[in-house]
Amino acid sequence: MGLSAGASCAVALCAGAAAWLAAAQDHGRRRARVLFVDGAVRPSLRARSEQAGVWLRKWSGERREWLCVPVALLVAVLGESVLPLLAGAAAVPLVRRWLCGRALGKERERRAAGVVALCGAVVGELRAGHEPGQALLVALRGTGVMGAAEAGVIAAARFGGDVPGALTQAAREPGLDGLAGVAACWRVAVDGGAGLAAGLDRLEGALRAERRRREELRAQLAGAWSTVAVLALLPVLGLGLGAALGADPLRVLLHTPAGLTCLVTGGLLEAAGLCWAARIVRAGEAA
Repeated sequence: MGLSAGASCAVALCAGAAAWLAAAQDHGRRRARVLFVDGAVRPSLRARSEQAGVWLRKWSGERREWLCVPVALLVAVLGESVLPLLAGAAAVPLVRRWLCGRALGKERERRAAGVVALCGAVVGELRAGHEPGQALLVALRGTGVMGAAEAGVIAAARFGGDVPGALTQAAREPGLDGLAGVAACWRVAVDGGAGLAAGLDRLEGALRAERRRREELRAQLAGAWSTVAVLALLPVLGLGLGAALGADPLRVLLHTPAGLTCLVTGGLLEAAGLCWAARIVRAGEAA
């Protein structure tokens, strides 16, 4: 009965949304005729739409973990229990931590790629006849690859400071490990008179080869991550199959002592299995 009521509520919501869209379609056409003059959008409307788009992209990129709440609310309505809503609220910080980890990983990869591009740019400027400090300044212009540490490197290169020391300091940031090699090449070129362009050229090739190996390893482990995702979705598919057969699994799990016991035990086992599988895959990535 609970499932039928929830389904009826969902159907009613969908029908209301369809009716609202149909009523708003003609109004949108009339508004478009007013807003578009000779095929061009009014500047104020364009600026507002761009601001709204930026805000929406920023919100979707920074607040995606809050999508757990409406999903949990839907399950709570269908199961006629507050437990899914509490679980969804508890999942928000966990999902936020996972998303932050993914964002940090992408930022680390972006910085590593920036270091490789920086080596190539410095080599090009050196071979064009620039001095090492000037070549580094030109290569760093507008890249932002070093983040907060970039100011110290620029100051050292512009005013004749300790450029290798500044590069070594910047190499401590995540994803900037390759700058330690740049600092070593710079120090050898200054102290021993070796060619900086040749050293940076070899360093760029080594960094590109290492990045290529990481990409190949990530491609090989994509199947393992897909297996982990499938294992995570199996309980959800089981609930859907049970609901399709008319067993009403949500009522059993959320309103009976045996169902609550199975739900807690299964949740703990699911979390342990996912953590174990993810640890195995990460161990392969680290190797």
